[in-house]
Amino acid sequence: MINITISSELKAVCPMLTLGCITAEVEVQDYIPELWKEIERTCIKIKDTYELRDISQLPRIRDARKVYRTLGKDPTRYRLSSESLVRRILKGQNLYQVNNIVDINNLISLSSLFSLGSYDRARIGDKINCCIGKADEKYIGIGRGVLNIENLPVLADEVGSFGSPTSDSERGMITDQVKNILMNIISFSGDDGVEENLDYAKRLLETYAKAKRVEYRIVH
Repeated sequence: MINITISSELKAVCPMLTLGCITAEVEVQDYIPELWKEIERTCIKIKDTYELRDISQLPRIRDARKVYRTLGKDPTRYRLSSESLVRRILKGQNLYQVNNIVDINNLISLSSLFSLGSYDRARIGDKINCCIGKADEKYIGIGRGVLNIENLPVLADEVGSFGSPTSDSERGMITDQVKNILMNIISFSGDDGVEENLDYAKRLLETYAKAKRVEYRIVH
């Protein structure tokens, strides 16, 4: 398992911050109909359960937005990936299809309201710190161009930051060449639901990505 820690500076801002980290060997595929049936069922449930006006007050999203504000980051400009996904569904927009790993990532995020990131282990280090983005720090976000990650919660290795609850960088993105992944759940609301969703991730990865050597742990 990759060595992942949470910085004392970020923990001081959010004492409840919890990470659920899962590593696995996988087979990346473009499209799996059975997986998309699960995604479609979840999207229907979201439409039946939530109203667009209420999204910011859902506890797991509300707690994250509060941390963003404390760090000096506008959560309406730098939306959580989970919030963006739910808002997309409630606006009647189709969920984009990428590959089975990214689709599993998004399914868990939609169903749990936690922000998730999935990364190519070959392109990130073995020692990772969840910390606060440095002054003037930027990276190329997937589908976003240059993203200002100063004062965002980020995942960083010895090279620099590569992920955040808003948008991950292109450096660690999942392509069809990926063999080993790190999938990371980030909760600003404590560990309630984290282990449950790690179990869910394990099931999805084994079912739809032929995952082997699956390991996970919770980091406080």
